[in-house]
Amino acid sequence: MAACAGASFWLAGGAQSGSRVALLLSAALFCQFRLLCNLFDGMVAIEGDKQAPDGPFWNEFPDRIADILILVGAGYGAGVPALGWAATALAVLTAYTRELGRACGLPADFSGPMAKQHRMATITAAALLSLLEPLWRGQGEVLIGALWLVAAGATVTSLRRAANVVRALRAR
Repeated sequence: MAACAGASFWLAGGAQSGSRVALLLSAALFCQFRLLCNLFDGMVAIEGDKQAPDGPFWNEFPDRIADILILVGAGYGAGVPALGWAATALAVLTAYTRELGRACGLPADFSGPMAKQHRMATITAAALLSLLEPLWRGQGEVLIGALWLVAAGATVTSLRRAANVVRALRAR
């Protein structure tokens, strides 16, 4: 789903009129499908009592690949690949910081302001708002703004989570 979303974003950057609309709608839809797949996978594992020793790996690793595919695709589609890569790196850092805290024996910190669901909501909304860009002869400004928002929010999220980890470790 994330590969389809990322490819849709990327291809939308060079598409015109009807094709661009279809690709942006596809990107938004596949971002949401990505979240649903993640939700259903966890529900099956937990509710169906099908947890496996390697479950935590399969819970995290595909999410990071999904972040990369979607945010980098949006960056290329908006014509600013470096911003897509930067937003991606910062998004991955939020998960890394959470998992670093867990590795230190702390509970998982899913705080925001730019946790996974917030990133996907932002990029989905940007895909939909990008449909209006022809009204001002724009193409890519909304995605660029969303990528900046994801990058800034992920920075704040990472710093917040890191401070929470340090605070909790010092309190021990």
